[in-house]
This record gives sequence, structure tokens and C-alpha cells, in this order.
Amino acid sequence: MDAPATGTLDAAFWMTSAAILLLILFSAFFSGSETALTAASRGKLRAAMDRGSRGAAMALQITEDNERLIGSVLLGNNLVNILATSLATALFTRLLGDGGVAMATLIMTFLVLIFAEVLPKTYAITNPEAAAATVAPPIRLVILIFSPVVAAIRALVRVLLKLIGVQTDPDSQILAVREEIAGALQLGHSEGVVEKEDRDRILGALDLAERTVEEIMLHRSGIESIDAEAEPRAILQQCLDSNHTRLPVYRGEPENIIGMVHAKDLLRAMYETMAKAGERGFAALDDFRITEVMMKPYFVPDTTTLADQMRNFLRRRTHFALVVDEYGSLEGLITLEDILEEIVGEIADEHDPDAEHQVSAGEDGWYWLDGAMTIRDLNRAADWSLPDDEANTIAGLVIHEAQMIPTVGQRFSFHGFRFEVMERENNRITRLRVRPVEALPE
Repeated sequence: MDAPATGTLDAAFWMTSAAILLLILFSAFFSGSETALTAASRGKLRAAMDRGSRGAAMALQITEDNERLIGSVLLGNNLVNILATSLATALFTRLLGDGGVAMATLIMTFLVLIFAEVLPKTYAITNPEAAAATVAPPIRLVILIFSPVVAAIRALVRVLLKLIGVQTDPDSQILAVREEIAGALQLGHSEGVVEKEDRDRILGALDLAERTVEEIMLHRSGIESIDAEAEPRAILQQCLDSNHTRLPVYRGEPENIIGMVHAKDLLRAMYETMAKAGERGFAALDDFRITEVMMKPYFVPDTTTLADQMRNFLRRRTHFALVVDEYGSLEGLITLEDILEEIVGEIADEHDPDAEHQVSAGEDGWYWLDGAMTIRDLNRAADWSLPDDEANTIAGLVIHEAQMIPTVGQRFSFHGFRFEVMERENNRITRLRVRPVEALPE
């Protein structure tokens, strides 16, 4: 009678041990799959898919909903871990009595940590794209099986979070594409892999859809324009003296823009007028009318994104637009060059009066700046991180933070920098100097 009992006990022991090992293998599979699918580059997976990899295509598909993927994998992993631990506890309790609980805890912790967590995750992280393509088919089956349970759990979690005042977005992604790219660029730059200029260009291109023309436009106070009623010779001289090839034309008030003239069109029309007049020469310009050669003005709302405006410029084959607010009042102007400078940085030529005025610190560590300089340009030139949420220019930032119109000589400290107002015209700060607080002498 004892022999069968012993045989049954031996059979149960080996069957339970085999079940525990099998469950640990399942746990290793779930852990490695989670790491591979979350760490794999979607760009590399797409490239593999284009080469014909069905596993990569399936990995891309199941990672579209990260929350459902991770929920299913965690559910499966917890189920096998809990079941394995329960079996081990029962087995060692039967063999060792009350001391079996402590022994089961110790042995299972070691086995799960080494063989079900560290080992599979280390393997998956060494080549996540290949591992993701391999595990995608079985993980897809797991997701289909556990989908009802995971959906119920997600709904329950959102209800519980809502009860404590936390709002969740069911369609939100764990990492937005832009933030992922920006983070990778910042990390690459800090490690010396990505050059600052390359980082700035890529980030500038990514920001075009997030920024509006109002943020980079030339304010109306700085617009150079032509009076339609001025003498033709005065208009010609103004065009020759100007650093710009396109100038808006106004009548009466400078903000009443009636057209835009290109210097080449103006000079060509004036030359033809004088050529037809023969001996009259310059006297023939007295009959010249700039309204006959100017083009219709192109107005855009100040809320237009830079990405949309660049497409508009390319579609209309023009490089110049006037910016208006919601009431139709002139706010400023923007050119295609302004948008391109947000990507490649300052574009200077032989006619640019500020071509040599690069941002650089003096011997005392102070940066002397024009108040109209944009915060973004300063951040890019000096590699700083001053906020540009509430103001576009350095002067605007100082006024916003000071909550007043500063006087010449006043100093302010905020965001880790010291600002000093050096020049002011009426209520406009025209010149100031800036330096990091940590660079100040003790």
C-alpha cells in the first residue's frame, strides 16, 4: 500500500516542478516581449516591413495601442507568476511543512528575477526590432484572448481615477512622436553624437506646425513701406536705398496697405517709361504711377501656423505676406525667408545690416541685445532655454516678468538670468544686456 502512495507523491512532485518551470518560461516570454515591443524603433520596424517582414508589420500593428498591448502582457505575466508561486508554495509546504512558505518565496524570487525578468529583458533590449518581429504573432493572439478583460480593467481604472479627480484621455499615446524625436536629439547632443546645428534644424522643422506667424513676423513699427502719393523720383531713391526687394505700398496712413511692389518690377517699369520718353529722360518719371506696377496685397491671419504659411507661399509662388489680427488691423509682415530661418538659423547676405551682429558675450560675460530680438533666436544662438510662452521678444519677456515698463538702468533676475535695461524709446525697450546668474562674480 505504501509503494503506490510514494509513487503518486513522486509523480505529483515532478509534474508540479515541470509546471512551475513551464510557467517561468511563459513569464520570461511575457517580460521579454514587453521590453522588445516597447523598446523597438517604429522607424526600423517600418523599414523591415518595407523589406517584406511580416513580423515587423504585425509588431507595428499591435504597438499602435500601447495601453492595450501593455495591459495584455502584464495580465498574462502576472497570471503565470502568481500561478507559479502558488504551485511552488504548495509543493514546498507539502515537503517541508510550515517552513516551506519561506523556502518557496526565496527560490521563486531567485528564479523569477534571474530567468523571468533580467535574462529575457537583457536579451530583448540587445536587438529589440528582431525580438519584436519574432514575438509579435503570439503576442497578437494573447491580446485577442485578453482583450475583453483588459478593456474592463481599463474602464475600471478610468472610473477610479475619475473619482479622485484625475482625467484621462482614452486616445492618448504614451509618447508623442515629436517628444520622442526631440528627446532623442537632446540626448544625442548631450552625448556629443548630434551637432548643435543639426539638432536646431530638425527641432525647428518639427516646430513649424506648433508656431504661428504672429510669433516671428516683423512688427508693423519696423515695416518699411512706400507712400503711393510720393514723387516717383523719391520712390525710386527709396527703392535704391532699401535693403529689401519687396516693399508694401500704402495710401494715407501707413497701415492702409493697398499693394506690394517688387524692386525689379519697379525699376523695369521706370526704365521703360524713360526709354519711351526719349529726350525727356528723368522728366518722364513725373507721369509714372506706382499703382500701375504694384501687385495686390496678400493678407494672412496672425493665427496661421508656420507650416501652413510655408505651403501657402509655395502654392501662391510668393514670398511676402501681411499679417492682420481678428479685426483686420495690420500687425506686421512675414516672408518665406523668416520661416526658413526658423529651420536653418539666420540667413544673412551682403545687404543685411545686421549680418555681423552675432550674439556673443563680452569680456565681462554680458550679452548685449536688441530688445526686438526673439527669445527663440537667443535660445538658439546661446543654447539657453528662456521660456517663450508669454512673450516673443526679449523686451516682451522683461516687461511680462516685471509687470511694468522698466526704466533705463533697472535690473531684474528671473529664470536663472540677470537682465538690465540699457536703452528705451517711449514705452519700448530698445537695448538691454543679459547674463546667466551663475556666471555673475561673487
